[in-house]
Amino acid sequence: MRSSVKTVAAYLKSLPAERRKVVAAVRRALRAKLPKGYQETMNWGMISYEVPLKAYPKTYNGRPLLYAGLAAQKNGYALYLMCAYAHAGTLAWLKDEYRKAGKKLDMGKACIRFRKLEDVPLDAIGKIVAATPLKTYIAHYEKSRHR
Repeated sequence: MRSSVKTVAAYLKSLPAERRKVVAAVRRALRAKLPKGYQETMNWGMISYEVPLKAYPKTYNGRPLLYAGLAAQKNGYALYLMCAYAHAGTLAWLKDEYRKAGKKLDMGKACIRFRKLEDVPLDAIGKIVAATPLKTYIAHYEKSRHR
């Protein structure tokens, strides 16, 4: 369910209490480990963690680069980890962390789908988010655009 609210606070307020509790817990894990320079905002209908345009304005579509995103959806939740999607080694590490935690990873290219908070190894998610400083992420993006 794509949201049209303009602020993270309004987004959280719009969620039923139980869904707000899950989103808030994952959000805390993301914010606790988010490297300096990324910003939290509402974009693409979800809470997004992105490279501000003032830090990198020359994106292909003129919009900020998405680093991570979090959304409550119709039948569960989605956690978008562009920071893991772009690197095979990071993605392999994430899959291994899920396996070690005894959790099932339901993932598309960059989207981890889950139904309850217990489905997500928050420590591993925090480590993934912490792993890529802003300048490194921009460099990876630029390299991918020159293929």
